[in-house]
Amino acid sequence: MNLLGDNVLLNAIVIIIGSGIVVVIGTIFGMLYRGIDRKLVAHMQGRVGPPIVQPFRDMQKLLMKESIIPRGAISWLFTAAPFLAIISTSVLLLYIPLFGQPSLLGSYGDVILVLYLLIVPSLAFVVGGFASSSPYATVGSQREMIIMMSYELPLAVVVLTIAWKISQVTTANPFLMNTIASYPIWNLVGPVGIAGVILMLLALVVVTIGEAAKVPFDIAEAETEIAGGLLVEYSGRNLLLFYLADVVKAFAMVALMVALFIPYNLSPYIGVQAAFPAGIIDALFFLVKVFVIMFFSVTLIRAGMARFKITQASAVYVIAMTAIALVGMLLIWIDSMI
Repeated sequence: MNLLGDNVLLNAIVIIIGSGIVVVIGTIFGMLYRGIDRKLVAHMQGRVGPPIVQPFRDMQKLLMKESIIPRGAISWLFTAAPFLAIISTSVLLLYIPLFGQPSLLGSYGDVILVLYLLIVPSLAFVVGGFASSSPYATVGSQREMIIMMSYELPLAVVVLTIAWKISQVTTANPFLMNTIASYPIWNLVGPVGIAGVILMLLALVVVTIGEAAKVPFDIAEAETEIAGGLLVEYSGRNLLLFYLADVVKAFAMVALMVALFIPYNLSPYIGVQAAFPAGIIDALFFLVKVFVIMFFSVTLIRAGMARFKITQASAVYVIAMTAIALVGMLLIWIDSMI
């Protein structure tokens, strides 16, 4: 009985310490990628741009500033929303395989939980905007709700289709992120199915832009239209928490895309067997995959496009991307029948 209790305590300690390490490392690399993204976009547009370490300087600056609660705001809700956002995004990292390793809490939640956790930060932004009593933030919150409801449908179609296909080849729970990462979808389909997977990948690339709230889907912030929208009344440490939540969520969304479509590790293909060097190689390969996906799905698109109207953005997801994801699902189903 004591041995069982010791094992439970040890597992709890490992999970707590591991969670802290994962969140810190994920946040650091998320901010680093944000800095690289801003630098690349600046060069693509003929500007010098900020240094790559600018996100870390922004964090330092916000830490020193006062958090001001506007008159007329619902103070407790206004203050609680940033904490809800950063906590939910931090927990999200624990359920997604990172750095070529299984997810830390992969046995305690599945991809459906991941989809729910992706919604929570957006809801926190919406709640914070409404609680601030600003008309600009209210407009931004309304736009965020529309965008959030629009991109959830194609995202759900993609995730459920992949889980369904995996369920045909294994008795393991196909909804667990570690199971999905262990059975790359490309290995489970034929030529027709590959065409379907490509379409679903395209849909998820566009969803990633919306999840990251970048041009052309940054309608909820739109500094030139609604002065920052959702976050117009936030400052100091409260704004910092929202900033970190946004950075971590973008990193987590790209990591989810890696787990769904490119879960391969490099070490088995180059013959590295030792655990430590293999882990280093796989972690670096994971970072390269994240960078490539972020470059093509976020950086390249926002450097060459203008902001959509809210009606255009909603139509892209509800009509175009949902249709593309459904066609991809249909092709994968046809492939399984052949």
